[in-house]
Amino acid sequence: MKYEIIGDNQQMAKMDLQPGEGIFAEAGSMVNMSGNMEMESQLKGGVIAGLKRAVTGESLFLTRFAPRERAGFVSFAGTMTGKIFTVRISPGKDFIAQKTSFICCEESVSLDVAFTEKIRAGFFGGEGFILQRITGAGNVFLHCCGDIIEMDLKDGEVVRVQTGLVVGFESTVSYDIALAGGITTALFGGEGLFVTTLTGPGKVVLQSMNLAKIAATIFPYLPAPEPKGK
Repeated sequence: MKYEIIGDNQQMAKMDLQPGEGIFAEAGSMVNMSGNMEMESQLKGGVIAGLKRAVTGESLFLTRFAPRERAGFVSFAGTMTGKIFTVRISPGKDFIAQKTSFICCEESVSLDVAFTEKIRAGFFGGEGFILQRITGAGNVFLHCCGDIIEMDLKDGEVVRVQTGLVVGFESTVSYDIALAGGITTALFGGEGLFVTTLTGPGKVVLQSMNLAKIAATIFPYLPAPEPKGK
């Protein structure tokens, strides 16, 4: 399978597939495809795997795209302005992702759920208790809001991130939360009470924006609702 990431801040991933090749995608993520491309909704991994995906907020079914008789193409995009990035999965090198970041993956890649190990991280980390564990072998395509920030942390190296801006990290990375400085800074510094802490070794992928920040920016400019009865 060959692929190409197209665009700048409203990217899409174009896949060129040969007969016999297929790709699984999140329902509704397809942008366009060649006329010979066939699509079929499937419970990838069975009913249990589908139910686990539903728990993470993803669709119960994934859609399989495969060309008929000759080579074809299909393109996918995320639901928000942002970037698409590729993670290469290999046995023993799992990737933990934000539950809404998945777009598509090769057939040899499996999706499962991962739970935050610490209750406080689930409550205050911005990603929730349930994350997405990606295993197997092959490419998976994920979407972030805004721009991508990729970091390779050394053993014991720590990076502190504003909550909600972590897209994913390798399973070797430890995930937790911490107070954002002292009480005064936490209350009045504008960064919130907590920050997410990621401790290496391993790869970390961050995003420069998230839906909550976009909504908070737009909300003051929305027209106030008119009183009922007028």
